[in-house]
Amino acid sequence: MQSVPMHPMAVQPMPVGQVISLSQVGTNGWSSGVCDCCEDMGVCCCAFWCLPCFQCKTVSDFGECLCLPLLDPGCLAYSGTSVSCAPVSLAMRAAVRERYRIRGSICDDCCMLYCCFSCSWCQMAREIKKHKQPVTFMTAQTTAVINPPAFQSYPQPTY
Repeated sequence: MQSVPMHPMAVQPMPVGQVISLSQVGTNGWSSGVCDCCEDMGVCCCAFWCLPCFQCKTVSDFGECLCLPLLDPGCLAYSGTSVSCAPVSLAMRAAVRERYRIRGSICDDCCMLYCCFSCSWCQMAREIKKHKQPVTFMTAQTTAVINPPAFQSYPQPTY
């Protein structure tokens, strides 16, 4: 019986594709306006029918304690405006701006919450929802095989 030399594999297998997930790095402004309720009707309807529940869900989606909005003083904030700016809501809006690198100031946030409390919460919820959806890029890589070893036919054994 003849021994046929085996050729070592010249090229190792490589992965064909690779998935990379990235979150979008902030914009220079809010992705939607404060009165853009038609952008996401589910958000606006939930805020309209049960604002405290909506706030708790939004804060939870942002990664904070679920009950945080319930610390805003009194029920005046839930009616749409209040005598003063709700501190937890103000901190939340500032945190959303900071995390997503949205330009603005505490003064802008305070005015927005004072004039349009529920619409401001809807805007924050839309922004959080937009940034929670990662962007996926697919990359492909091809491998060229140069001069692959030829398959040799084995001689028929003779017995």
